[in-house]
Amino acid sequence: MPLFLFVVVNVQNILNILQRIAPLDLAQSWDNVGLLIGSPDNRVSSILLALDPTSALIAKAEQCNAELIITHHPAIFHPLKRLRSDSPAEKFLHAAVRAGINVIGCHTNLDAAYGGVNDVLAERLHLQETAPLLPDGGECCGKKTGLGRVGRLSEPISAGAFLKQVDLALSPPWLLEAGPRPETVSCVGVCGGSCSDIAATALAAGADVFITSEIKHDVARWAEEAGFWLIDGGHFATEYPAMKGLQQLLVEGLEASGMDVLVQCAPQEPPLRLAAGKVSTY
Repeated sequence: MPLFLFVVVNVQNILNILQRIAPLDLAQSWDNVGLLIGSPDNRVSSILLALDPTSALIAKAEQCNAELIITHHPAIFHPLKRLRSDSPAEKFLHAAVRAGINVIGCHTNLDAAYGGVNDVLAERLHLQETAPLLPDGGECCGKKTGLGRVGRLSEPISAGAFLKQVDLALSPPWLLEAGPRPETVSCVGVCGGSCSDIAATALAAGADVFITSEIKHDVARWAEEAGFWLIDGGHFATEYPAMKGLQQLLVEGLEASGMDVLVQCAPQEPPLRLAAGKVSTY
């Protein structure tokens, strides 16, 4: 009779694999990552990945029998003083606890990690010879880590052609821009999520354009004065593609460890949408 060996996987096993993908010490000091709900000893046979912790995500997790949810944006970010089911800010947490679902946050450590949010963004834009915009002195998988990436296109293209490339890569609900468009684009800075504060760093790194989201009003004005092109692709659109990247890395890590766990990505839509018919009157 053949002997079948079944590896029982628990939350700690998944944390160990994530530590190799996106080490916790890469996270910013203000962040809250790692196991946020549940126990390291709880068994895991199915994982659901998502960008945002929403109450709809719990329903999806229950539907696909996922015992573990991993979200990019931490389910617990601000200190809690209560846990009420009727509070919009606490619905996800209450539902996860009620359903016995474990929750891990994988946020700025995944931003900084090699193969994380910013590498996925750079790869989608076909950037080569990439390096962190803000290196943190660390290494992950033999590559330098840190926030943002700067890299080069294989050949210069027009600003219009680059905009089409961004639209194709991210499928954002909208694209906003600030500062003058350059004649050609060859060096590109990126930072998924809200990173307009490091626009000057991208300019200093030699970028012709910087892609991020939630560009602040004063940074947009600065771009005008600096003669630097900024593109706002939206928070969701600049980070969501990384979930597929994390799924691939996690599956590879599980297979290398001989663990049989189903890993799925939850489809999510951006919370903001373009208001139809809105026309500027300025």
